[in-house]
Amino acid sequence: METTMNEIGIGLLGFGTVGAGVVEGLQRHADLIAARVGARPVLRWIADLDLERDRGVAVDRALLTRDAKAVVEDPAVDVVIELIGGVGIARELVTRALELGKPVVTANKKLLAEHGESLFGLAAARGAALAFEASVAGGIPIIKALREGLVANHIDAVYGILNGTCNYILTRMEREGLAFDAALKAAQSEGYAEAEPSLDIDGYDTAHKAALLATLAYGCSVPMQALHVEGIRGIATDEIRYAAELGYRVKLLAIIKHEASGISARVHPTLVPARHMLGSVDGVYNAVLVRGDIVGDTLYYGRGAGRLPTASAVLADVADIASRLARGEKTTPPVLPPGGARARLVELAEVRARYYLRLSLLDRPGVLARVAAILGANGISIASMIQKEQRQGGHVPVIALTHDAEERSFRAALAEIDTLDVVGAPTVALRIEDFA
Repeated sequence: METTMNEIGIGLLGFGTVGAGVVEGLQRHADLIAARVGARPVLRWIADLDLERDRGVAVDRALLTRDAKAVVEDPAVDVVIELIGGVGIARELVTRALELGKPVVTANKKLLAEHGESLFGLAAARGAALAFEASVAGGIPIIKALREGLVANHIDAVYGILNGTCNYILTRMEREGLAFDAALKAAQSEGYAEAEPSLDIDGYDTAHKAALLATLAYGCSVPMQALHVEGIRGIATDEIRYAAELGYRVKLLAIIKHEASGISARVHPTLVPARHMLGSVDGVYNAVLVRGDIVGDTLYYGRGAGRLPTASAVLADVADIASRLARGEKTTPPVLPPGGARARLVELAEVRARYYLRLSLLDRPGVLARVAAILGANGISIASMIQKEQRQGGHVPVIALTHDAEERSFRAALAEIDTLDVVGAPTVALRIEDFA
């Protein structure tokens, strides 16, 4: 006797690049998903304001609508996929779906980074899943790794190259000696950077993802405002070149750590050892290193964006939810524990790190000693120092690497150094991460 396989009705909100990838994935692999999870995802509706533009995928026009709210409320829709983006209408639609007890799959990192605590709370209260694998690092299954694969570990640290645009720009600057502006234009011409690239190059896209990873790693809400965020606009080819000479590469890195006094989360350009796993990540690729107290270091690598890689992550969530629905389950374990657990968030001023300095100093006897004295008075020890021979107006570049120092003390020392009459330009400072 034949059994009828459960059908799981899908309502897709947003028919852009990733939405088209989701449709293509469903068309190609609905049978595969059905065979693997015991339920068949079936597309019921696609909602978008633009119903005419060619997305490169053929769909039955009867599935298209501009009424996203009606899609959410249709009883035939069992799972809502939100790919609209932003925190306006997307937040309203996700909220409504969860109020109705419907599972939601989203790639909306900004929405979850800024409103995740309330949305996760609503999902738990209504017994509905809120899945978001595609919101961080595209097709890399880092969310599932943190929630399931590493659940028996205390997470000591998470390090991530989470923005392909920035990594592409820095890679071109290193390989070809391009200035930042030229590398950005190249990224835009290749379709790797938006016409208005601020969200990427100023570090906020990475910060949204870092906030979500920190929340998952430590089971407490880590708001965006708790993160220190720096982008790559100010990175010069000098830093790329000098870093390479010292055995480092410059990467925009998200760093999340369990410190002795709490949790620190920050995003900034960082010198990474060229021989380290993260130092080898080039172009538009992303990578996340998670350090667990039992497992040690684990690395997750792949394409961090794009139509099909991101669609793969969306469909993985759909498949997981379809499997649960087929078994009569609607929810997944909560992202945040009941009671709204809190952790102390460590301010950047308290963080300890090593530093790279490029000083512009007059080439005179005693000048280096004055700089070293200021650093020493602030508890900062120099690990190495190199003076370059090139001159600009009588000043020479001096490259210094420090031992570990507190950020507060380092910034105080830097401010004092830059007031010296022997300094020809503001000192350039970058943090170093050796992954010790």
